[in-house]
Amino acid sequence: MIAPFGLLILLIAVMPLSSARWKHLWEKHHPLVAIGLGLAVAAWYLLRQPDGAAEVAGALHEYASFIALVGSLYVVAGGLHVGVRGSATPWQNTRFLAFGGIAANFIGTTGASMVLIRPWLRMNAGRTAPHHVVFFIFVVSNCGGGLTPIGDPPLFLGFLRGVPFFWLVQNAWPQWLCVMGALLALFWWIDRRSLRRAPLAKRALPAHGEPERVVLAGRINLLFLAALIAAVFLPPSVTGLREGVMIAIALASYRFTPRGVHATNGFSFGPIREVAVLFFGIFLTMMPALEGVTRHGREFGVEQPMEYYATTGVLSAMLDNAPTYATFFQLAQTSTRERSPEDFPQGRVEQAETTRALLRSAPELVLATSLGAVFFGAMTYIGNGPNFMVKAIAEEAGAPTPSFFGYLLRYALPILLPILLLVGWLFM
Repeated sequence: MIAPFGLLILLIAVMPLSSARWKHLWEKHHPLVAIGLGLAVAAWYLLRQPDGAAEVAGALHEYASFIALVGSLYVVAGGLHVGVRGSATPWQNTRFLAFGGIAANFIGTTGASMVLIRPWLRMNAGRTAPHHVVFFIFVVSNCGGGLTPIGDPPLFLGFLRGVPFFWLVQNAWPQWLCVMGALLALFWWIDRRSLRRAPLAKRALPAHGEPERVVLAGRINLLFLAALIAAVFLPPSVTGLREGVMIAIALASYRFTPRGVHATNGFSFGPIREVAVLFFGIFLTMMPALEGVTRHGREFGVEQPMEYYATTGVLSAMLDNAPTYATFFQLAQTSTRERSPEDFPQGRVEQAETTRALLRSAPELVLATSLGAVFFGAMTYIGNGPNFMVKAIAEEAGAPTPSFFGYLLRYALPILLPILLLVGWLFM
């Protein structure tokens, strides 16, 4: 019963990169595939497992919480439009990326990517190079969102399982600062060299001579964003309260955002609809995989923090980082419980109680899994949801964008991977 999960993840990874014919078939029929595989696993649980109904209900509740946050962030962020005027110097570009990385912790990597990619391309129009797109994905679409559950989908899964909201801020800030500082410094150096080597015609920056100015439209969505962050802290004990409030905030944002802002942003529900359908299938098909990890976790041979960091990272790069995080979070919980059963509550208890025991006994494993999923999601276009969205928007705007293997071989392996391994060696 793990086969449907493996098949769905494989299709998500491979089909967008296949020939035009197969890619078109996938785009047309992927809802049927994802929903069908998910329902097949759910039916097996309901018909064949003693506690199957409870397992399915738990997975659907977790899915509802997940998609309510991701979808609401997408809608609210889609109502914010950032316009940047001024010279796109290497220093100004570096500041912009730093701002985007910080903003990702408040509006999510998906929200920050959708809000900022178009202004990023406009301010560098005329001298846009592949590294502009690549480092935007590195910083804004992935590594920047590593400090809060809102920042990246894997971290919100951890929050739903009981990891406190500010736990990563308190424990992951040294690693986050090192990765962000190294990436921003390298970007500044590469962008400076790129500008110096550019033909004289391209050295006249597109907005040269204008005073630097940031124009923000759709400001009412800042209030909706604050309300959305507050809604995350609503008590989960009242079933559906948090999700209902988030959906209400998203509806209000869509209703009160000026239509011109949505038009300028190129806002549509297509991307979030695709995410909702695929993750419906992922959450249901993932149940046997998580159960298998629970039963056979110690047999995997992954025990040390660096092993969790690297293994979670490699699989996040090749697959999607959210289900990879969920799998290794479960592995950390299972292996720690087997090693120190006296530290864990006995019998059937809430997930949050088990997570609190895990954070007391082996916090380093949770930290390694969290950072591996977030950071290594930037290694390929398929590691994290916003990566492909940014690539598609950049190509539509005519910006030079590396191919799948060009991204991996020219940028991810020689630039990003050494930074991530160094951080793992220093801190794990």
